[in-house]
Amino acid sequence: MCRTSMNAKGPPVKITTVGEVLYWSYANLAMAHSAVTEQMGEYGRMQYIIRARLYSGLKQQTMRIGPLADDERLKMVLPQACGYCGGRERLSVDHLIPTKRGGANVGDNLVWACRSCNSAKCARDMLEWLAERNEFPSLLLLRRYLKLAIEMARERNVMNHSLAEIPDLPFSLAAIPRIFPPPHKLRLWVIPLE
Repeated sequence: MCRTSMNAKGPPVKITTVGEVLYWSYANLAMAHSAVTEQMGEYGRMQYIIRARLYSGLKQQTMRIGPLADDERLKMVLPQACGYCGGRERLSVDHLIPTKRGGANVGDNLVWACRSCNSAKCARDMLEWLAERNEFPSLLLLRRYLKLAIEMARERNVMNHSLAEIPDLPFSLAAIPRIFPPPHKLRLWVIPLE
């Protein structure tokens, strides 16, 4: 099975493997992160260059995703808030990729969640749950999710698996975003950062 993802600048990108889905989303994330931090209303030429170079570099293994340790450091400095709604009351921890689906019971997979979001999400995939609510995750939360998904796919040796035979994964490959909203509709974190 071959799926194409829209490429606003240039021809559509052919996505045929699990790794390509994950790398394309991660490259789009870098493009979106650049535009949001620059406070742009739309993606510009530089953001498309960032996406193209990162996607190519990840596929050719000349570039790597950032370490999860970067996200762990962020956990220590970001305001303590629910990673889904930004609420700051009655917080608990939630497994970003649920353990019931095969997510690891480790700190990298834990995020703050208010009891309401934690109960509503339950053991569902974060991206599927947010899509049901017509919400796109904050970029920092999506970055952690994608890093975990890539790590799990590598550990299971399924990065080169064809989409025609999608392996059983603890995350929803179908929910991985291939097209991102314009930057003015995205947020870096669930609450505004200084």
